[in-house]
Amino acid sequence: MKSNPLAALLRVLLVVAVAAIAFALLRWGWHGGHDPLIVYCAHDSVYAESVLRQFERKTGIPVAIRYDTEATKSLGLVELLVREKSAPRCDVFWNNELLGIMDLKEKGVLQPYKGEGYNRIPATFKDADGYWTGFAARLRVFILNTKKVEAKEEIVRQRLEGGDLSQAAIAKPLFGTTLTHYSVLWHLLGGEAVKQWHHNARARGIRELGGNAQTMRVVADGVCAIGYTDTDDFFVAKDESKPVAMLPATVGDGRTLCIPNTVAIIKGTRRQQDAQLLVDFLLSAESELALARSQARQIPLGPVDESALSDDVRQLRRWAERGYPLTDLGAARAACLQWLKSEYVK
Repeated sequence: MKSNPLAALLRVLLVVAVAAIAFALLRWGWHGGHDPLIVYCAHDSVYAESVLRQFERKTGIPVAIRYDTEATKSLGLVELLVREKSAPRCDVFWNNELLGIMDLKEKGVLQPYKGEGYNRIPATFKDADGYWTGFAARLRVFILNTKKVEAKEEIVRQRLEGGDLSQAAIAKPLFGTTLTHYSVLWHLLGGEAVKQWHHNARARGIRELGGNAQTMRVVADGVCAIGYTDTDDFFVAKDESKPVAMLPATVGDGRTLCIPNTVAIIKGTRRQQDAQLLVDFLLSAESELALARSQARQIPLGPVDESALSDDVRQLRRWAERGYPLTDLGAARAACLQWLKSEYVK
């Protein structure tokens, strides 16, 4: 009996289609019998993945995670959530900073939840109405190559305030914690002062890179002497035994920039109970300690067993006590971001 070429082709296409669907379901965390909880995550996957998989193991609730890129993370997912507002795909948003999540609250993308996790976080790091909550913070710091510059505040200040800046690096301020840093300066000094500082730094040759990780790398490898980055990136270089040291990046009268991760439930989720369970898990002492013990050495914001913290994290907690208040920066962020987009998005 002759085979039908068209029928054979259709069978092949059917097999390919089934295989593609199966691969997609596995990639997005489908385990059968339970739809996955969709999480958009701006935090680095190397740190977030193990925490979210531990939630899966404890609860049996599968989690499908959408990460963002280093170059656009936080802002990229925030803008995606705004676009999806009328037909949300995401259930829970794990952001790596708080200004973007504050913007989502203002745009009506979030819904409030005050659970047991919310109750253990200090008021400084959560929304009074429960729309978002902070946890596991990091600090903005200067990373210094100790073969090129001495790790003393006055020396670093002198290097940054005068002369050539080709030995200094910073991430483009459109995204992430560098945008938060700029927003704090905007709030503290005013827009014109920030614009002048920015243009002056560029004119003096400061290197603008795609993210904090790249900034860390050029300093750790000796291409630059000084960089603006975050503590989690600094510890990558330290653990590689690179010749690096760090100093807190301060503003005003010596205030540090303590920037928490944040979590919120997306308005319109059909997985309300599961979403609440994940939020409480991320805000638990267990999760904060897991992130404190990770290479990132993130700073617990709620009460934890102090004996479980490393010396590195204890030092960061002391610096974090001098943190600049961030919860009133919404207007400054919006104005600063609008200006930055006019500078970079042509």
